[in-house]
Amino acid sequence: MPPAFGIGGGFLIVPGLIPATKMPLPFAIGTSLVVVSALGLTTAASYSLSGLVDWGVTVLLIAGGVAGTIAGIALGKVLGTRKRLLERGFAAVVIATGAYVTASSI
Repeated sequence: MPPAFGIGGGFLIVPGLIPATKMPLPFAIGTSLVVVSALGLTTAASYSLSGLVDWGVTVLLIAGGVAGTIAGIALGKVLGTRKRLLERGFAAVVIATGAYVTASSI
């Protein structure tokens, strides 16, 4: 079995980078995306080379990712002009995710 590199909890990198490095929000998001992409690409290559990839499911996931990217770009243009709303929305998602994980593990 190939090694599995987990990227769970990566969404916490952004709020951690901002106060720790005084990095602006767009740079923190970009940094997080680079890290997650590198780990994901490494894991995908490892599983692919080991023959553990269901290509039908992979195509569906890629199609969903493309659709999500298109929707995200449109939403990003709207939220990009409202920095405070973006920060509060991200904080709400992090808090809601933490609450869900906590509640589901009890």
